[in-house]
Amino acid sequence: MDIYVGNLSPDVRRDDLIEIFDKFGEVKEVRLIKEDSGHRFKGFAFIDMPSDEQAQKAIDETNGLKLKERPLDVSQAKPKKPRSPGGGKKRGGKKRGGNKRAKPRIYGGENRTDLGSMRPGTGRK
Repeated sequence: MDIYVGNLSPDVRRDDLIEIFDKFGEVKEVRLIKEDSGHRFKGFAFIDMPSDEQAQKAIDETNGLKLKERPLDVSQAKPKKPRSPGGGKKRGGKKRGGNKRAKPRIYGGENRTDLGSMRPGTGRK
């Protein structure tokens, strides 16, 4: 069973978690989750324990336990949601962008904002 452990201090190490959860049974794997750059710790981890009974006992006993001055948030891990392919693009192939201001369009050498000051029907100022 996969166990989610949240509210971890940035200085928590893999061995700290093994020391806590090893008391309840075999710890198969500990995964500390880091940002894509691989440097900054996100503050949560997943622990894989092969026995569901031991994992449930570990969840019950460690939820709220303080580790490095922080109470742990421990629960059964939820399945990962599938991601849609596309690399973060919206329909139509356009990338998501920030709130950029539109530049004025140029028509015949004049700014679009200047069109309102033209004399009607002549196309001239």
